[in-house]
Amino acid sequence: MNIAIVGTGYVGLVTGTCFAEMGVNVTCVDVVEEKIENLKKGIIPIYEPGLEDMVHRNFQAGRLSFTTALSEVLDEVEVVFSAVGTPPDEDGSADLKYVLEVARTIGRGINKYILVVTKSTVPVGTARKVKAVIQEELDKRGVEVGFDVASNPEFLKEGNAVDDFMKPDRVVVGVESEQARRLMEKLYKPFMMNNYRLIFTDIPSAEMIKYAANSMLATRISFMNDIANLCELVGADVNMVRKGIGADSRIGSKFLYPGCGYGGSCFPKDVKALIRTGDDHGHSLELLKAVERVNENQKSVLFRKITSHFGPNLTGKRFAMWGLSFKPGTDDLREAPSLVLIDKLVGAGAVVRGFDPVAMEECKRRIGDRIEYADNMYDALTDADALIVVTEWAEFKIPKFTFIEKALKHKIIFDGRNIYSPEQMKEFGYMYYGIGRKDN
Repeated sequence: MNIAIVGTGYVGLVTGTCFAEMGVNVTCVDVVEEKIENLKKGIIPIYEPGLEDMVHRNFQAGRLSFTTALSEVLDEVEVVFSAVGTPPDEDGSADLKYVLEVARTIGRGINKYILVVTKSTVPVGTARKVKAVIQEELDKRGVEVGFDVASNPEFLKEGNAVDDFMKPDRVVVGVESEQARRLMEKLYKPFMMNNYRLIFTDIPSAEMIKYAANSMLATRISFMNDIANLCELVGADVNMVRKGIGADSRIGSKFLYPGCGYGGSCFPKDVKALIRTGDDHGHSLELLKAVERVNENQKSVLFRKITSHFGPNLTGKRFAMWGLSFKPGTDDLREAPSLVLIDKLVGAGAVVRGFDPVAMEECKRRIGDRIEYADNMYDALTDADALIVVTEWAEFKIPKFTFIEKALKHKIIFDGRNIYSPEQMKEFGYMYYGIGRKDN
């Protein structure tokens, strides 16, 4: 089976490579020539565990190829996946210009039946627009060529994307025809050998599922962050509260971990887009608007704790920051809480020395020399007034506390992910500030 994937970002490259791994002939397409040339050389544009080796293996086997010209492969493929970016506009709505440009290219170039599948996260109604654009281009050419559109939203977690694709907990596909259904079933059958998890829906429902799922998860996070802040005020421990409510089978234990706010490429963007969709249809999603407000406020919670301890003027203060990416397992800094905290600390006169296992270069690209960069996690601590933990990388969870206390000016830790035990920190003689726990 021959398919094309348009867009070689996070979603497109993982999708294409995983299909190739299962024996499909995949052509990955991107308009950025440098990116395509780098991919041919084995240089991949994103960090994702296990992906680089898989790209190399399938490229060498001839199942995975790269090009800048979608039009040149349209006669050879049965399915085209559109996995281009849908960045938020200023009003929060998803910008569909890249999605529609792909549709336009397809309409201008197809000469046989093709299935066009939207993989990008897009608002409800996008498939209808894609279909209209393709048909418009066919009408301009004065030709009749059959085609279908489908929606196949991705549910990949950064840092675990390859495993998520190869062993999905579900695959959602929105279709309009039996032919499209058969093609998608053929494509995904190798992933369903042990457990059939393919869910077929109508297209609007498939488009809505992705937004609704991410918004639900974001809601759980903001809820727990709000509860955590209240726990501090009333003297409760949010970790105990989390365990108590998570034991209820109706609630479950996932996504109940408080912290210093969510970030990344999906949750913030998708919540904004769903809010905008509601507003466009005269239905204000008040709950999601509150979720967004809580999250933005939560990104400042560590700064408030820091200024409560040291005072509002941080001139002359130095802080070690462990973790820059929005979550472990990725170099992604989109909407990362670290960037908000850095901005506030530097604005208050502080010097920040940061370390992240994989996101250092991306941070340098984004903010340059606004902070200092450490060679390792312990190097970041030198002469710092306190340690701030922003991302819960595994190597931060059981550090050498003897190293920490020797390097820090003061034994103070601000833990934005609750990875340390308050009791242990007290035993070690640290001033410890967590999230949703009584500070000492």
